[in-house]
Amino acid sequence: ISVSAFLLNRSSDLRLQLSILFATVNLLILAYFIEHRLALSTWQLLLVYLVPYLIIGHKTLHEAWEGITAGDMFNEHFLMSIATIGALCIGFLPGAETEFPEAVFVMLFFQIGELFEGYAEGKSRDSIAHLMNIRPDVAHVDVRGQMEDVRPEEVEVGSTIVIRPGEKVPLDGVVLEGTSSLNTVALTGETLPRDVAVGDEVISGCVNQSGVLRVRTTKAFGESTVSKIIRLVEHAGEHKSQSETFITRFARIYTPIVVFLAIAIAISPLILSIFNYQLSISVALYRALMFLVVSCPCALVISVPLTFFGGIGGASRQGILVKGANYLDVLAKVDTVVFDKTGTLTHGQFAV
Repeated sequence: ISVSAFLLNRSSDLRLQLSILFATVNLLILAYFIEHRLALSTWQLLLVYLVPYLIIGHKTLHEAWEGITAGDMFNEHFLMSIATIGALCIGFLPGAETEFPEAVFVMLFFQIGELFEGYAEGKSRDSIAHLMNIRPDVAHVDVRGQMEDVRPEEVEVGSTIVIRPGEKVPLDGVVLEGTSSLNTVALTGETLPRDVAVGDEVISGCVNQSGVLRVRTTKAFGESTVSKIIRLVEHAGEHKSQSETFITRFARIYTPIVVFLAIAIAISPLILSIFNYQLSISVALYRALMFLVVSCPCALVISVPLTFFGGIGGASRQGILVKGANYLDVLAKVDTVVFDKTGTLTHGQFAV
């Protein structure tokens, strides 16, 4: 979704997730109270604990099912689903104790981690959206001497637009009439205003500070400077760093190995019985499920991309545009930086 739509929905989504967490905790306490106050059968207890489990875990179960249908089943959602479903079922084995609260707790803690991840992403997107506040809202087009306010996306190349003082330049073009000073700090970092006159080029995203300008557009909005910058920021997460690429490859190999090792642990009683060593099936299944939860790679798979995304968001809070995580990898190796804008270093004092 677009950054603007995300910002409109993020606060309500966060409140909804918090409400679900609090509801799950309350229902879990109620289920625990019912378990210790009433003499219920194992099936009845399962129904009691299924209510908080499905409330907190329906999203994870849905993600796991989508991964299975898409042929990408080996992910953290799949591991958490089979581990918790197994915990719900283990109590029906001969001589095994019920693990219903544990199943709900595991899913609850997983969702708390997802909540923190979403919050961190939202904070970074807020910063990026603030940096992207260079997008113009309207363009004043001169149509046969009449001014029409239209969306910048609808302005054709070669049209004449009027830019008043205090307005953002909506499209790239050439000045036909007027003189003014442009604030380009959001695009170039240059603190000193740039003077323009007839024949000079102007780029979208700058702020017109003084005079009225009549400009002939030279590019469509989709090819303008501001659109290119917005696209770079919106797709920054697609430019993977070397660390992210390695983690993705690692998880694809690691996750199936974990699943097959868990299966081996689950069937270990059959293998050990050959050597006259007895191990109950319930104990083996419990260990297999515990192994799945502990070995879940979500910490690796989530934390590394989230760290780079947080870095991009942190840089944007300082007005720095980083086009992708791969460039953060490069910046980590930089030992010398050369600037060609005096104002960037000296705030107009012309001394380093």
